[in-house]
Amino acid sequence: MIRTCLVTAVLALCLQGCEQQSWESTMAAGQRAVQQGNYAEAERIFRVAVGKAEEFGLQDRRVAVSLSQLAQVYAGQGKHTEAEPVYLQALKIYQAVHGEQHADVAAVLNNLGVLHRMYGQYAEADPLLKRALAIKEQLLGPDHPDVALSVVNLAQLRVSQGHPDQAEPLYRRALMIRERALGASHPEVAKTLEDLANALRKMGRKDEAVTFESRARTIRLAQS
Repeated sequence: MIRTCLVTAVLALCLQGCEQQSWESTMAAGQRAVQQGNYAEAERIFRVAVGKAEEFGLQDRRVAVSLSQLAQVYAGQGKHTEAEPVYLQALKIYQAVHGEQHADVAAVLNNLGVLHRMYGQYAEADPLLKRALAIKEQLLGPDHPDVALSVVNLAQLRVSQGHPDQAEPLYRRALMIRERALGASHPEVAKTLEDLANALRKMGRKDEAVTFESRARTIRLAQS
């Protein structure tokens, strides 16, 4: 009897391992499709991945991971109405699994905020991006590159709202973080310089903008 139970347990573990490998392989295939720009195929594959993940339980973290990828593919195709509820479903699972203060929760909040900004839904985007930033600051500290990403997203929202003056200090903060964490010649530093210059131009501060644009150009040329 004991031997039978042991064999059954081993078989169950083997089956679970096979299911894990199957899910991972499906996710990898979906990511390859995204890299190739084949979003329709990626959408199909990630739908399959969601189904495979649900075999581990409807509240399993792998379900949320699969849903997040599917939502990103929807967003990449401009399917806002499809992406939002999928992100929200992933968020609900992450919150159930991890609680509110977790990197996975922050990532989905950030993506939801960006999605709303892209579609001009600024009032909806604002609290989502702020919550994502607050979680990252608490988990990672104020000077982490992931914090800079959320700061930039909030700055972009302010520009979209027609408030480049509010975006400027955010871009400057992101620039400082990225220069310290990534080095002064990193591509992300160049992008932040360009974003800051754009905000300055919108405020009529052309001379200052040119200075930052020149710095960004120097970085780009060194990388080419």
